[in-house]
Amino acid sequence: MNIALNSIDKFDDYFLKVTKGEIYYTVIRHVEKILIEKALKRSSGNQIAAAKMLGINRNTLRTKIKKLGIKVEKWKL
Repeated sequence: MNIALNSIDKFDDYFLKVTKGEIYYTVIRHVEKILIEKALKRSSGNQIAAAKMLGINRNTLRTKIKKLGIKVEKWKL
């Protein structure tokens, strides 16, 4: 998928600033947060719909929202 490769190329400079051994988890957290925020935006903050969109369980989504510090109210109408 070219989109993923293009996005990873943009991380090159960022990789130099991340502590060795933490690059994978840092990038995953960053990308995961963006994906969850996009799903919440498309679902107008509906966590059940966002979880279905992402293919994960609602409880998993809630855990990730809390862990990543995402503000759900931002997308509610």
